[in-house]
Amino acid sequence: MTADGRIRQELLPNGRYDEARGDRRSAYTGRYTVTGSHLDYIDDTGFTATGDIRDGILFHEHLVLYREGDPRARQGASP
Repeated sequence: MTADGRIRQELLPNGRYDEARGDRRSAYTGRYTVTGSHLDYIDDTGFTATGDIRDGILFHEHLVLYREGDPRARQGASP
């Protein structure tokens, strides 16, 4: 999730993802693949995106996503 909790992304074990934005559940859904620490996303509408995990933080295009409960999110730390 983003530090403010507004955007929440769930990476499901079946290779699907579900992204909520604010009060809008499942705002974006699609598939993802992982190669090392790199993620490739294909939204159900055909939109593509990428992400990279560094130090346990997901840098997804212009977003910085923390694991739920990560104290760095509460502090709003910039890695």
